[in-house]
Amino acid sequence: MPQTVEVRFKGTRRAFYNWPHEDTEPLRLQESVIVGADRGEDFGRISAVGDIAAKKCGGSCACPTDTAPAADRPGPGDPGTPPAPEAKEFPAVLRRASQDEIRRANELRKAEEEDRQRIVAKVREHKLEMKVSDVEWQWDRHQMTVFFSAEQRVDFRALVRELAGAFRTRIDLRQIGVRDEAARIGGVGRCGREYCCSTWLTELSPVNLSLAKNQSLSLNPSQISGGCGRLLCCLKYEHEFYVTSRKRFPREGKTVETLRGTEKVIAVDIFRERVYLRGADEARTIGLQELREEMDGVAGGAVVAAAPARRVEQRPEPRARPERTDRPRTERTERPRVERPARPETRAEVPAATSVPAETSPAPEAASPSPKKRRRRRRRRGGGGGAAGENRNPPAPGTE
Repeated sequence: MPQTVEVRFKGTRRAFYNWPHEDTEPLRLQESVIVGADRGEDFGRISAVGDIAAKKCGGSCACPTDTAPAADRPGPGDPGTPPAPEAKEFPAVLRRASQDEIRRANELRKAEEEDRQRIVAKVREHKLEMKVSDVEWQWDRHQMTVFFSAEQRVDFRALVRELAGAFRTRIDLRQIGVRDEAARIGGVGRCGREYCCSTWLTELSPVNLSLAKNQSLSLNPSQISGGCGRLLCCLKYEHEFYVTSRKRFPREGKTVETLRGTEKVIAVDIFRERVYLRGADEARTIGLQELREEMDGVAGGAVVAAAPARRVEQRPEPRARPERTDRPRTERTERPRVERPARPETRAEVPAATSVPAETSPAPEAASPSPKKRRRRRRRRGGGGGAAGENRNPPAPGTE
């Protein structure tokens, strides 16, 4: 049976292969091998072998399936049917790497940084909004992969043509995210150790803000973010423990019935197994086991008087004001209504016998205005208050 191995390349790139010579020359960890790649060969190192490599694959990797027709496949109940092999049909490892091939791979890794600087200069000439993170040569120099990050879509067709002419090889520009960029470059986290994503963490699972809330951590982004600017990957390591432990405690903000009456859960401490309660009189801290016993005692009809009595009257009632008896009350008497004389009418009546031509007669007024209104009108017209009897608007000629 062929040996299943996991081969790691530069960065976090990995692939699974089969080694057909397991019986004679099995592969070991950290051995250098030459494997088949796209249009050529590539160089890698063994990171897992045997059952461990098969468990790491776990069916999530792309594995070729059996393409034989269904009629030609033997059924599980047919006599003489061999058991299904556990190893999957991965590509085969070509050979072990020699010392000369290892030296050649090391020279390529040293030259990749210089090539990245050349590519960065070309990107600046084309004025493209992209950050070149890393460059990886294929072992046979048939392909160069350029990893970059950008906030928006970038048109790099002219750049690819120029790079292909400069390096005389096939150019593959691959856009990656900030988390993948941190995994390829590497670094040291706030814990003092190398990034998990660049050392042992093979799959970058999504991390959201609810993980920090369930662990009662600070929601300040600068304190729960890693070097890539995203939330720390280690927030997910202990999340299951916090979720499981919180199921044993009452929910924060819930009202519980204890021997002291109705109290509200303010906070919980899952490591010390303490619960912080606040009642009507005071706040207290109680153990989880003691709280359960009090809640079970109240549910079972325990005597509430066993606990310290709670004061019901917190504030004294206001004293009633005594009635004043020094002077007698006087009954209110109604005032007599005084009838005011009616106002004289000031409407001027025009004799019926008087006839004025329609062209020269002024507009009839329904009622003559009071002296105050006439003075207001004069002020609005700009006439102001003049001598008594002075007419500011002389009548039309022929009407005197």
